[in-house]
Amino acid sequence: MAQFLNVEVLSRLAGLLGTSVSADSWMGIALAACIHLFLLINVVAVGALVFIWLERKVAGRIQDRLGPTRVGGKFGWLQTLADGIKLVAKEDITPKDADPLLFKLAPYVSFAASFTAYMALPFANGWAAQEINVAVFFIVAVLGLEVFGVILAGYASGSKWSLFGGMREAAQVVSYEVPIGLCIVIPVLIVGSMNLVTIGEAQVGFLSNWLIFHDPFTFLVFFVYFTCAVASVNRAPFDLAEAESELVAGFHTEYSGLRWSFFFMAEYGSMFLVSGLAAILFFGGWNGPIPIFHMIGWAYEQGEMGWRITGYIAQVAGVMNFMLKAVLGVTVMMWVRWTLPRLRIDQVMTTCLKYCVPLAAFCFIGAMVWKVYDVWSPHDLHGYTFGRSFAETRENWVLASGPLAPSGPLAPSGPLAPSGPLAPRAEGPPKTSAVRPELPLRSATEQSASARGASGSQVLAAQEVN
Repeated sequence: MAQFLNVEVLSRLAGLLGTSVSADSWMGIALAACIHLFLLINVVAVGALVFIWLERKVAGRIQDRLGPTRVGGKFGWLQTLADGIKLVAKEDITPKDADPLLFKLAPYVSFAASFTAYMALPFANGWAAQEINVAVFFIVAVLGLEVFGVILAGYASGSKWSLFGGMREAAQVVSYEVPIGLCIVIPVLIVGSMNLVTIGEAQVGFLSNWLIFHDPFTFLVFFVYFTCAVASVNRAPFDLAEAESELVAGFHTEYSGLRWSFFFMAEYGSMFLVSGLAAILFFGGWNGPIPIFHMIGWAYEQGEMGWRITGYIAQVAGVMNFMLKAVLGVTVMMWVRWTLPRLRIDQVMTTCLKYCVPLAAFCFIGAMVWKVYDVWSPHDLHGYTFGRSFAETRENWVLASGPLAPSGPLAPSGPLAPSGPLAPRAEGPPKTSAVRPELPLRSATEQSASARGASGSQVLAAQEVN
């Protein structure tokens, strides 16, 4: 976007003033950053408004009530907006025993962590604030920082109830990061990339190409991921950090007004984020069950830079498809909240350590064996379902042969030497790259990185020959 703004917008405006703007000018980068910031902040803020209204209606339906029906019409559309105005008008109180600086900083730390993770979340093919090759790792790592805001709030409030809530949240989030990481690694293993755009584009085609149908282990691990995601965003039945039956209101007991609302904006933002991540990892991302726009040739290919109206229409349809899946995930979280009773803290930890971790590890091993031995999956029919083959990215000593195969002190030997299906293949002509040639799903950055790795291998091989 920055290059487009510099070339198509700023350079033309500069031409009217008799000056010029280069394609990599900082002005385009700054303008693109502001546009991305504006769009993402609206996703979080407007999403929170909609989700709070939706949660009230879902809760009312489950409890045989009507929910909001007066403010803003028959369905109470403006109830959340009225509540927001009330919170802004409320007095901002800081307890006398609180640490003033940390107490005021905590809500913004939680919100900033949730908001920053959106930077790497793609809403369609290439439509991300920043397409990152390790986007999966980035989102999980940044989203885990939200717990620091909760800990700060509990510690700085000067209240034992807030402190208990903060410590519960710390123990819960740190524990559930282990199984959720194992769950996320499985789609990465299958596709061969941590780039979320690559993972989404790998599922192009009919419903059978979605990763949740790849093998039984991936199907099972989605439910483990969803359980861990609910716990990681502090939603019932795992909301022990704010258990009102025990801790008044938990870590945000002493908060009021606008700062109180920032915690809930962070919570609903994280709910949409983990639901969107599940949509990309398991449910095809922005790809629908029937690839209409790929059938008629309107959809963009990954890495395509040109602009055309048909591709833009396909992208907008992809965004709507992605947001529908993410909103459905958020709705299921609300459904679970108003259906199941709250667990005790020991039951929360037992669910993580005795059930989620072993199940995630079992599914990871099963998916790995399924991948290594190339067992049949519905995705193997991708040639008939408008799909694509998965990218294959492995270590040099696995795929390289001939002059690129490590030798001498670099060659694996002994118990670490690969054997069986992972052994280096010696037959056939020498390869010119350490990566398989069929890589339709890898981004330009990944390909350039692989090229640099291949060049390094050639240098090392030449040194061994000399």
